[in-house]
Order: sequence, then structure tokens, then C-alpha cells
Amino acid sequence: MKTIVFATNNRHKLEELRNLTSGKIEILSLSDISCHDDIPETSDTLEGNALQKAEWIKERYGYDCFADDTGLEVAALDGAPGVYSARYAGEGHDSEANMRLLLHNMEDKADRSARFRTVIALIEGDVKKLFEGTVSGVICREPSGKNGFGYDPVFCPDGYDKTFAQMDSDLKNSISHRGRAFKKLIDYFNL
Repeated sequence: MKTIVFATNNRHKLEELRNLTSGKIEILSLSDISCHDDIPETSDTLEGNALQKAEWIKERYGYDCFADDTGLEVAALDGAPGVYSARYAGEGHDSEANMRLLLHNMEDKADRSARFRTVIALIEGDVKKLFEGTVSGVICREPSGKNGFGYDPVFCPDGYDKTFAQMDSDLKNSISHRGRAFKKLIDYFNL
């Protein structure tokens, strides 16, 4: 079985991907390889941040690996929070504070269209590849649902009348930005 490092300690992302690969590939987290580094994310693009994280692991630990970066891009906010989605309300990566700030900034906006975009950077040997997944939708006026994480309670994907946080994980994973990017990665591995 192929083993690869996913440059994350986010248990939600690990669960999503491990569910999608279900025993076809062994996915190690950063903690599984004893990486407790504060990996920099200093790029102003999702692609740049994903590649920066993957290169950090490959150069320092030697593993084939992949890393992702995700942003919520809101049309009425000129694409914000975008690459700064996780730290929109400050460096604390506080999802509740990020959501409150987003809703505050959207109070007077008629256009509530948005999209989630995930970019995965894979480094396998000397090969570097990027995979992207997007899902369009709208920002709701108030949070709904208890599932998911991040902005899920305020994002309703096109074609659905509920937020990501109101969906079960199977449905969300089948239509989400991350699920779509992961599917491209899995297809690349021919799983």
C-alpha cells in the first residue's frame, strides 16, 4: 500500500480524506511523522501556500507528501477573505470570530455569492502537481447547522437549501471544494 504524508494536523481534513481513500492508501499526518514545526504560509495565493507546506515536509522529512490550502472567496468583498480565510479575524484561527466578522462585513451586501476553493500541492519524488476543487454558493444571513467546521454554517452551496454544516459528511464530501480536489488527487493515484 502506498504511503504519503498529508501536511496537516486538522482532524476534519484527515477524516474526510481517509474516508475517501478507505484503505487504498496510507495517509500519515504531521503528528504521525513527529513533525511539530510551525510551517510557514506566507504566500498571497492558495497555490503558493499549498506548495510551500509540501516543500517544507519534503525538504526536511524526505516524505512524498501533499498539502492543501483553502479559501472562501466572496464576490461582494472582492474575493476576501480568500487566502486569509483561516485568520480573517486575527492570527488565532478562531472559526467563530471569522464567521462573525464575515457576517458583519456582509450585512449591507445584496450580492451574497461566494465560492470555496481548495488547492492541493503534491510532491512525489521530483514531480510537483496542483489539483483544484471549487464549489459555488451563497453566504447565509446567519449560521445554521452543527456539522463541519470553519465557514460551513454560513455557506449554502448552489442547488441545495441547506448549509454545509447541515449536511451529513458523505453528502458534503461528495460536493465540496475539498472533496472535488481530493477526488482529482485520488484519480491521479488511480485508486
